[in-house]
Amino acid sequence: MAEKIRLGIIGANSHFGWAPDAHLPAVVASAEFELTAVCTTRAESAQETARLYGARLAFHDYHDMLKHPDIDAVAVVLRVPSHFEPTRDAINAGKAVFTEWPLGRTTDEAVEMEQLANAKGVPTAVGLQSRMNPALLFMRDLVSDGYLGEVESCHISLIREGVLERPARRTWQRDVTLGANTLTIATGHAIDSLVFVAGGFASVSAVVTTQITQWLESDTKQLVDVTSPDNILLSGRLAGGGVASAHVGSIPWAGRGYRLEIYGREGTLSVVTSDSPQRDVLRLMGAQRNNALAELEVPARYVYASEATPAGSPFCVGQLYTQFAESIRSGKGDHPDFGTAVGLHRLLDAIRTSSETGREVEVPALGE
Repeated sequence: MAEKIRLGIIGANSHFGWAPDAHLPAVVASAEFELTAVCTTRAESAQETARLYGARLAFHDYHDMLKHPDIDAVAVVLRVPSHFEPTRDAINAGKAVFTEWPLGRTTDEAVEMEQLANAKGVPTAVGLQSRMNPALLFMRDLVSDGYLGEVESCHISLIREGVLERPARRTWQRDVTLGANTLTIATGHAIDSLVFVAGGFASVSAVVTTQITQWLESDTKQLVDVTSPDNILLSGRLAGGGVASAHVGSIPWAGRGYRLEIYGREGTLSVVTSDSPQRDVLRLMGAQRNNALAELEVPARYVYASEATPAGSPFCVGQLYTQFAESIRSGKGDHPDFGTAVGLHRLLDAIRTSSETGREVEVPALGE
């Protein structure tokens, strides 16, 4: 392998989406990866991205990119329904693979990708980059080290605006069967941050609802029907004995951002941001016994990304790439992989089943 790991990005559109918002600037700034190749569905757009970001190679067919000997690893940054085939083909080509979250359109797809990667011995990463936020990394260690004592209860909320209208290129997300909606994406990221810090769920009771049943396409001025959920409320029991509640909502106006609170016998920890944990710097607050909440400084050891990594969306993605590189080189990266993704897919399945049946549902332990 070259001094830098040679990466190809599938879905490297330079104009909109998560690739230009996060992956492309994160990789360009990386000390471990070289942006060797980019792939889009059109030769012209691939060449434009290559020119803008300094990639040596441009492809409009990802199969050709996977055959190139100069590619060590691949990032799949496409719409959720298109994750499966490029990820499967990259694994079969022996490439290390970073696929965005949700890993698959369904849990079955995610399980198949995980099993294939394990069988081929291919390092994997999944875009659950909230786990790479320095404040959450520190918060997890504080909980593990006993700062709170025994965890008694947790609450998480993520309330963001934007469901009444959107441009036509984004209204495909209205179809719940395509796997990209407030349950899978916003709730997935939010609940994963809670699980990362406080441990997994043993059981959940949930309401999954679609409050806004039509969207206005802002460019075509057409109303389109919506089956994707936009508000998810749940309560549950943690495997460690505590209880947790959550509300994740996409609402019309003035969203209030993200908040995670964990209460234990010995103290309290909370993080908050006006955006979301995978995009923004979090303010960490803590208190023990009867002391007042005060801001806790996050130690520098939780920053992995290079100093050149831009703030905002690229930062936690850059953190994840750093750990993914360690996994590729030594097998010891501390980051979310396809196994992590399968566990979260199964948790979301339990939330969905609870809402549909109106009962408490047990959450499978990872590996079941």
